[in-house]
Amino acid sequence: MTVAVAVCSAVFGGAAAAFLPRVADRLAVPRGTPPRSACAHCAKPFPQWVRAGASCVCASRPLWTVSAGALIAGLLGATIGPAPLLVVLLPVAILGVLLALIDLRCRRLPDPLVAALAAATVLPLGAGALIAGEAGRIGRAGVAAVLCGAAYLIIALLPGNGLGLGDVKLATVLGFVLGFAGWPAVAVGLAAAHLINGPVALALLIARRATRHTALPFGPALLAGALIGVTLPAALA
Repeated sequence: MTVAVAVCSAVFGGAAAAFLPRVADRLAVPRGTPPRSACAHCAKPFPQWVRAGASCVCASRPLWTVSAGALIAGLLGATIGPAPLLVVLLPVAILGVLLALIDLRCRRLPDPLVAALAAATVLPLGAGALIAGEAGRIGRAGVAAVLCGAAYLIIALLPGNGLGLGDVKLATVLGFVLGFAGWPAVAVGLAAAHLINGPVALALLIARRATRHTALPFGPALLAGALIGVTLPAALA
């Protein structure tokens, strides 16, 4: 059963991720700029928001994006199994891939997408816990969200830091998800995010592709850390 769930989840993740490149291209613009209406490379207009495959005829096939979506969704399916939580987290994972794509391209996490991530997690997880008589999980998730948000807000307000308010908002939402899974998930998720971001920053410094003052996107590391925080304790349980 677990293998079938993992395979079906991976197929869903890869298929859904195939529709992300154009959306990411349209939204990967500086803050205050309207979504892109034409390809940034060939200037060909985008007739619609979504299409499967490459964002434009001049772009390469989104193999990495599709592979990431399939891998993430398959991992969730393999560790969580046929549970209601999986139904909630699969579309959330695809939204997370979209946020990562945008942050990598323009170092920005659009507020509407972070709000959509919050609505897609907080509302169904909270409702599911109430129905199951597990109201305590909601309280723990809320405390974790507040702690994560406060901690990253303090870091963001420090001079010379590389965090933006988008990272703070995303950390708050992911803190709720991790707190819902349990305090071990919170600890693993937060630690993993920094263990991922640190070596990446060091490698860029060594390769001279960044300096100590270069602002790097932290959203992908936060999302990857949350994925590890949710799946690793579940796999070890």
